[in-house]
Amino acid sequence: MPSVTNIAVLASGRGSNLQAIIDSIESGYLKAQITVVISDVGDAYALERARKHGIEAVFIDTKRFSSRELYEKEALRVLRKHDAELVLLAGYMRVVGRTLLDAYKNRMLNIHPALLPAFPGLHAQKQAFDHGVKVAGCTVHFVDDKLDGGPIILQRCVEVAEDDTTETLADRILEQEHKIYPEAVKLFVENRLRIEGRKVKIIKS
Repeated sequence: MPSVTNIAVLASGRGSNLQAIIDSIESGYLKAQITVVISDVGDAYALERARKHGIEAVFIDTKRFSSRELYEKEALRVLRKHDAELVLLAGYMRVVGRTLLDAYKNRMLNIHPALLPAFPGLHAQKQAFDHGVKVAGCTVHFVDDKLDGGPIILQRCVEVAEDDTTETLADRILEQEHKIYPEAVKLFVENRLRIEGRKVKIIKS
């Protein structure tokens, strides 16, 4: 891999994890650059965050395409145009299909607000809270064809307080997301991750 890794980010919402990655790059923690941010939501604040930092921001309207495959072919065209080597999902609310999975096999990461494999899918913090767990958290994992099911890179625990609400718990989980996502990306760009079956081994620096 080149000395600076080209990253693309797919986001559907406010992009707070995108901001954490941007901040990590600008501080020198990550030896990488974000070449494009793509959203399937035209007014996603993630696009505004990208523009504020001089990053190409691209809205791809899913309504223009008759199938997920055609939408993903357009997304892949944009990713290749911007020489993306690593794709990060940051609050991206679409299930990734074969077109992107095949093109970025073992080069696509996601952050999920639960300790996988528990509570995959939407509203994970609420799922955990309603289940009555004593410890919640977040997970960074490789993306594969299983929903939130790819090999796990990093996890961080968050204790559930007696007076927590879904919202306060989600806020504390998000704080940890902003820490471990840059950590996982750093491991990737430094070529320190090895996938062995279900397990991801971290090579010491």
